[in-house]
Formats: sequence, structure tokens, C-alpha cells
Amino acid sequence: MIEGVKAKKLIDGAKVKRLRVIPDERGRLTEMLRNDDKDFYLKFGQLYMTTGYPGVVKGWHFHKKQIDNFIAVRGMMKVVLYDGREHSPTHGEVNEFFMGEQNMLLVQIPTFVLHGFKTISETEAILVNIPTEVYDYSDPDEFRVHPHDNDIPYDWTRKDG
Repeated sequence: MIEGVKAKKLIDGAKVKRLRVIPDERGRLTEMLRNDDKDFYLKFGQLYMTTGYPGVVKGWHFHKKQIDNFIAVRGMMKVVLYDGREHSPTHGEVNEFFMGEQNMLLVQIPTFVLHGFKTISETEAILVNIPTEVYDYSDPDEFRVHPHDNDIPYDWTRKDG
């Protein structure tokens, strides 16, 4: 199991990969997604970044066409997936990924899997997404569920102790 991943079982179709960070005296380089990586690269839609302020939850949502490729590049985020797909072998599973500058991961999120994130660092965090589809402003492939008032068996509050 990869460090920073809390899951009894990885959700069917989800993938996670530790990213290689190459540091030297000038800085660091991290390859996020390559078109010759047959395990992860599907196709290119677009690339965008989104940010989260400390303690803010952005979620839940899912896509019917788009597969997301999340990489947190600044700060730390808790990215959570929930498999609500009725006929999935991992129906009901929740996966947590603690990712960011201290744990560079690529998390691939399949269609119809609910997902969201919470910034857990003390500063704004930045997440880069490389989805397989271009965002269609006239017909968005984005279906939202309230972050707290829902039937998802997940509580976004910090787990102390």
C-alpha cells in the first residue's frame, strides 16, 4: 500500500501512483502524467489548477464522461473518493488520499465515482487536474452533491487522537 492512502480496498477503476520527485541545487522536477505511461494515460482533455483555503471542503461531485487525474502540488489535501455505483465490486467503499508537497501522488478517478477534497495544510493548497475531457460550458459533465448533507458515509471533520 502507498503511504498516505487510507483504503480497505481501492475503489474499482481508481488508480494511485507515487510520483518521483527529482531534486537538485536548482529546485525540483516532478513528472505528473506522461503519454507513454500505459497504466495511467488515457487521453488529454485539458489541464487546470484549483485551490483550496485551509479547512475548506470542495465536494462532492462526479462525472459521467470525464476521468480526473489529480495531483496536489502545493500544501496538503485530503482527497476522498466514494463509490456509490450500485453494480461496482467496490460499492460503498471510501478511499482517502493525503497528498501534496509532502506526499506527491497521482490519483486517477473513474467516471461516476463521487470525489472531493479538503485542504489540510495551514496555507492555501493547489491541486492540478488533467481530465480526459474538455470542460463544456454549455453542458457541464459535473453532478454535485452537498458536501455535508448527503447519504455518503463520510465525515470531513479532522480525526484527532
